[in-house]
Amino acid sequence: MFKIGYRTAKTALGTTIAIMIAQFFQLENFPSAGIITILCIQVTKKKSLKSSWARFLACSIAMVFSFVFFEGLMYHPVIIGLLLLLFIPTTVIVKATEGIVTSTVVIFHLYSAGEITYDLIINEVMLVTIGIGIALIMNLYMPSVDKKLKEYQASIEENIASIFKEIELFIVQKDRKWDGVEITKTADLLNEAKTLAFRDVENHFLRHENSYYHYFKMREKQFEIIERVIPIITSIQIETEQSKDIADFLHELRLNIHPGNTAHRFLVQLLELREKFGAMELPKSREEFEARAALFHFLKEMENYLVIKSQFKGMET
Repeated sequence: MFKIGYRTAKTALGTTIAIMIAQFFQLENFPSAGIITILCIQVTKKKSLKSSWARFLACSIAMVFSFVFFEGLMYHPVIIGLLLLLFIPTTVIVKATEGIVTSTVVIFHLYSAGEITYDLIINEVMLVTIGIGIALIMNLYMPSVDKKLKEYQASIEENIASIFKEIELFIVQKDRKWDGVEITKTADLLNEAKTLAFRDVENHFLRHENSYYHYFKMREKQFEIIERVIPIITSIQIETEQSKDIADFLHELRLNIHPGNTAHRFLVQLLELREKFGAMELPKSREEFEARAALFHFLKEMENYLVIKSQFKGMET
């Protein structure tokens, strides 16, 4: 079974309506209104508005160029090529390249007529207006993605908690085996979530930022730190007297991974841990020295991890 998406449904409905309206007004080449609607329906409202303006501007320029070249020179295929040689660079200059295909249809309509009259220009303007107008109306509806964003948020937090659990267990159980599948999954989820959050911003004309997008960017920065600390932890070959304290810290930290901001509390705990470790006796062997150095490096990275979260204003849980 195949699934029909909302954009496909809007395109089919909008095309039908545009053609019906153009046919009702008895416009020449009325199916072209449907073609314009198809071209103007985009994935976001802002893209649709930008695309519509580009197409309307390009079509307007195309009509002027057609009048100058066809009426001023002659109706010949060579003239179409000459027109396009100048018309396409012009659309690039005015940043209306999205309208090249649509405006080419208009050019061919005018060429086929063999004569550019006032009624013909009105006909083309109405075709463009109907096609673009219906597309804009269709794009007023964009389904809410809040539920999906919350699902991404929950999945990412769950994966990060799982990674911390594995790190916690490895610190006290050196023979711990882990396939690291959460690492790949989290990277994919972050990319997908950011893309969706950005699309949500593009669907609101008066909104220039999205709290979810900032949240996923924050988690992405934290995830980069997590990827760095894993080799540090796996390089530790022996258990030290600091291992249990760090494992306990990670245990509490992973139980408190949520959109809210409790980073300051854990930063205080981290400072207390570092002071406690600094007061302990010096290592007695090379292995213990290397293990404690790795753990201190790990704590420094975790401090960076928490600072990133502390700078995030937080979200409702």
